[in-house]
Amino acid sequence: MSNTASHLEVSDVVNVATVFVVEDDPSIRHSLRWLVESCGLRVQTHASAEEFLAAYSPEQPGCLLLDLHMPGMSGEDLQNSLTARRFSIPVIVVTGYGDVDSAVRAMKGGAVDFIEKPYEKAVLLDCVHRALALDRATREQQAGLVDVESRLALLTPREREVMDLIVVGMGNKQVAHRFGISVKTIEIHRSRLMKKLQAKTAVDLARIYLTARRDREKLAPPPGETPIESAPADNRSD
Repeated sequence: MSNTASHLEVSDVVNVATVFVVEDDPSIRHSLRWLVESCGLRVQTHASAEEFLAAYSPEQPGCLLLDLHMPGMSGEDLQNSLTARRFSIPVIVVTGYGDVDSAVRAMKGGAVDFIEKPYEKAVLLDCVHRALALDRATREQQAGLVDVESRLALLTPREREVMDLIVVGMGNKQVAHRFGISVKTIEIHRSRLMKKLQAKTAVDLARIYLTARRDREKLAPPPGETPIESAPADNRSD
């Protein structure tokens, strides 16, 4: 494996965007390294898909420059493996076999760009910068979801039920009637859940609720996997 000559501390590596290159041709691998490093980006190169998978950690921000046709595991196989592992690194396919079928399969497999060899340097670098921006935005969104989910996890089951009804427009009296408890009790639940979620208004509450719902659907596990519950299994208390 040919790694970057960077002198970064190990603890800093995961915080630095890296352009990963998976290419079996040594001359092209070297050319891609030189090109990407020429604009100040960190590069890590691998001669095979298997080598990349053994070394890669999804905590590492960056993007992947991937050749499709390689001995052993192909680029398409690597894309499928990344999808199965739910790794969301942006993939740029760089190939000398620019047929339509390969391009379609690559894009369906999640590639953000498809570039034919020989490539124009400026075009490839533009693709890299777009992919890094996409990765950064995705990670920021995921971090926001973690923050929202951590707040939601503080709610009791009853507070979650009250929230579910508030966000669809029910007032305190309607919620109280639904549960057969006093309006005062609902007001207490509402006050507590607003504080836990750091929501100052009903609009804030709706935004938090919809963000969590949208992103849970987006990050839903494949069929057969058990979904991760965001709420603790508390004993219900009114």
